[in-house]
Amino acid sequence: MLELLTDPAAWASLATLALLEIVLGVDNVIFLSIVTSRLPARQQPRARRIGLLLALAGRILLLFALSWIIGLTAPFFEVFELEVSWRDIILAVGGLFLIVKATSEIHHMLEGGGGGHGKPGAGAFVSVLVQIFLLDLVFSLDSVLTAIGMAEHIEIMVAAIVIAIAVMLVAAEPMSAFVHKHPTVKMLALAFLLLIGMALIADGFKFHIPRGYLYFAIAFATGVEGMNLLVRRRTAPTRAGGST
Repeated sequence: MLELLTDPAAWASLATLALLEIVLGVDNVIFLSIVTSRLPARQQPRARRIGLLLALAGRILLLFALSWIIGLTAPFFEVFELEVSWRDIILAVGGLFLIVKATSEIHHMLEGGGGGHGKPGAGAFVSVLVQIFLLDLVFSLDSVLTAIGMAEHIEIMVAAIVIAIAVMLVAAEPMSAFVHKHPTVKMLALAFLLLIGMALIADGFKFHIPRGYLYFAIAFATGVEGMNLLVRRRTAPTRAGGST
C-alpha cells in the first residue's frame, strides 16, 4: 500500500480511472435528479445523498466480487446463434427500465404534473433508493470491468470510485436544481435517459454503440440548449419592458 503512494504509474492510473468514473457518472446524476423529483422537496436532497452512498457501496461490492463479475460475461444460453450472458440480460433489462421510466416522466410532464410535490411516505422514499441502487449497478457493470482491465491494484479502483462518488455528491444538488428549474432542460435530460436506455439494450444484444458518440450527442444538445437559455434570458427583460 505504501509503495503505491510513491508510484507515479499508480497515480496516473488513479487519475485516469477517476476521470472515467466521473464521465460515466453523468447519466447516474441525471437519473438521480429525475427519479427523486417525485418525492417531496424536503426529502429530495436526503434521497440523493443516501442513493449515492448506496451506489458507492454497490460499486465497491462489485469490485470485491471480481470472479462473479467476470463470470457474468460467460455465455448463459444461445438464441439463433446469439450467445447471451447474464451481463447482456442485466444491461437489456436495465435499459428497458430506463426507457419505461423516462417515458413515464415525459408523459407526466406533458400531462401537466408538477415536480417536487410527491406524496410523502417511507414506501416512496425506499422505492426511490432501490431504483437508484439497482440502476447504478447496471450503469457500473461496464465501468467496473474497464477498471479491472486498467488497474492492477484494487486499492486504486476503490479510490477512483470514492473520488467519483464524491464529485457526484457535490454536483447532484446544483444539477438537480437546474434541471427542475428549467422544464426544457428536464425534457432534454429525459431524452438522454431514453438514449442511454437504447444503448444499454443494444449492448445487451451485442450491438455496441461507442459511448463517445452518445456523450458527443449529449454535449452537443446541451450546448444548443445552453444557448437557448442565454437567448431567453437576454430577451426576457426586453419583452418585460415592451409589455409595460
